[in-house]
Amino acid sequence: MKILIVEDEKELVNSMVTYLKSENYLCETAPDFKTAMEKVESFDYDCILLDITLPGGNGLHVLRELKANRKTDGVIIISAKNSISDRIEGLNMGADDYLTKPFHLSELSARIAAVIRRRRFDGSKLLTLNEITIDTSAKTVSVNNKGVDLTKKEYDLLLYLATNKNRVVSKVAIAENLSGEETNIMDNYDFIYAHMKNLKKKLSAAGSPDYIKAIYGMGYKFEV
Repeated sequence: MKILIVEDEKELVNSMVTYLKSENYLCETAPDFKTAMEKVESFDYDCILLDITLPGGNGLHVLRELKANRKTDGVIIISAKNSISDRIEGLNMGADDYLTKPFHLSELSARIAAVIRRRRFDGSKLLTLNEITIDTSAKTVSVNNKGVDLTKKEYDLLLYLATNKNRVVSKVAIAENLSGEETNIMDNYDFIYAHMKNLKKKLSAAGSPDYIKAIYGMGYKFEV
């Protein structure tokens, strides 16, 4: 799951990144309005943590741009401002939640998980596709109720494909989901093939049919 942290307080950003990475989130950061706009225009995120007061602009303008472009990224507004008007304006514009500084990192993580569940999994912690069950809270996978030992990248890959079931997803989109902004400096996407091969092998060994189809010249589809 990929998170964008739009925040200019360096110590707070470092704390959030460290904690959320320990929770197996892939984190990117934007310290100002311009960088935030560039990132939301170029990439998709499972959840955006959005400060209102930013160098160079207002965080609510970033939210407005997201909604104008019909993007489905979840948004949690994070701000030192505790006024009812800010909260109401952000929520009315389409933010999913509002968290006032200071806050506990464990609460932030819980709210992120809740937003992602509502947006991606209809509010459930479990994503079930025939005999495959993905527990998005425990970050585990089972086939016919038997656990499958996946690496973090393999889990993220399966979850991304399953969330986009019956849709073709490009290699670029997969690479962005697995590696974030590092994708921009990659010469090729060979690492995707390795993770895909290992994931398919483990699911097959656990008794699952091969739902992951390579679509020549386009990408992959989790066909179920």
